[in-house]
Amino acid sequence: MGVVDSFLAKIEKKEVVIGVIGLGYVGLPLAVTFARKGVKVLGFEKWDKRAAQVNEASNYIGDVKDEDLMLVVKETKKFAATTDFSRLKECDAIMICVPTPLDKFKKPDMSFIESSSVDIGRNMKKGTLVSLESTTYPTTTEDFMKPIIERESGMKEGVDFWICFSPERVDPGNHNYKTENTPKVVGGLGPDAQKIAMGVYGLAIQNLHGVSSPRAAEMVKILENTYRLVNISLVNELALLAGKMDINIWEVIEAAKTKPYGFQAFYPGPGIGGHCIPLDPFYLEYIAKGINFDLTMINTAGNINNLMPYRMMNKIAFALNRHCKALNGSKVLFIGVAYKPDIDDPRESPALLVMEQVAKKGALVSYHDPYIPRVKDEHGHEWVGVELSDRSIAEADCVVFTTNHSCLDVDWIVRMAKLVVDTRNAVKRVHIEDSKVFKL
Repeated sequence: MGVVDSFLAKIEKKEVVIGVIGLGYVGLPLAVTFARKGVKVLGFEKWDKRAAQVNEASNYIGDVKDEDLMLVVKETKKFAATTDFSRLKECDAIMICVPTPLDKFKKPDMSFIESSSVDIGRNMKKGTLVSLESTTYPTTTEDFMKPIIERESGMKEGVDFWICFSPERVDPGNHNYKTENTPKVVGGLGPDAQKIAMGVYGLAIQNLHGVSSPRAAEMVKILENTYRLVNISLVNELALLAGKMDINIWEVIEAAKTKPYGFQAFYPGPGIGGHCIPLDPFYLEYIAKGINFDLTMINTAGNINNLMPYRMMNKIAFALNRHCKALNGSKVLFIGVAYKPDIDDPRESPALLVMEQVAKKGALVSYHDPYIPRVKDEHGHEWVGVELSDRSIAEADCVVFTTNHSCLDVDWIVRMAKLVVDTRNAVKRVHIEDSKVFKL
């Protein structure tokens, strides 16, 4: 029996051991999903505290159920975490789920992928599948990760080990689609890698879609999120235009949605948050520059998104001005710093940028978020949330809805507030005087 057939036989018997590097928003749900299917999983973490939390079944990710983590860690014992990367040699398949942030020059920071590739190369056994899940630019798997693993291991890809790219599709707070039932794209480097990767992921994921190469799979992820960036930026610009023309953009979108074909609704806001949509176009821009290609439309969309927090600051200043108040010295209470409703994730949240700009203009800024009691902005300044009360709302010169959490009592907040700026269409059917609420 050949090495590929031998690997496929281990998959059939569920005898493979899965290694997951990085146990954050992507890695922990992935690891728990495999473990729930009866597959042994080792989670690898550089952070001692996080590894200890996993081994205590102490959950820190909202998309993972407490009972599921308890089941796989304490009862079935199919999942354990470690900081000992030498144990990568115990794994048949290794999945990299580490961050890929941008540096201050908007260039992809590949240090986490590089570090993971070095650890894998130095510790993996022959016959291992390595899958990259981290969002990155096309060609990363083949041209960046593969050479590092080959150099560190002395092994040859396609002979001694295989690689693939399978983009994460985590949507925090989505109650309908989780790791198991979200269709997963898989792009192996060569037919053997593809067979093995499809077999491994098929142990835990219901629906797989194979593509011809890792770079095709990498482009899938970039396309998905750039598509959203362009369309959200478009509707944000139209929202600003509509406001100047005394047109309710939310009413327009609802009417446009009645068309049964050719239109998909996107909604305006103070900007785009999360780890993927605001950052992915810069990954694409990075690789496009290398082949002398100008991404005009994507650059324009990115610029519109980057300007939204400043435009929201102007919107707040305008609203206060209409109430005969200056932004300087006014008390401004922001409602929500998570980048989307009903989650505890503030990564790249536009709310933080708006707060920062408003504070720079001399406003006295505070915030409330039921999911995030304290948060740091990109400059390291820590904000501490306040409790909502009749007094805290009434004392604010302006209340700004920046995240429309479903648990918020919008009617009460609007009733108690002197002035409201609504960037998320949180205020819908509240009977109030028009001069009190300013919509995006």
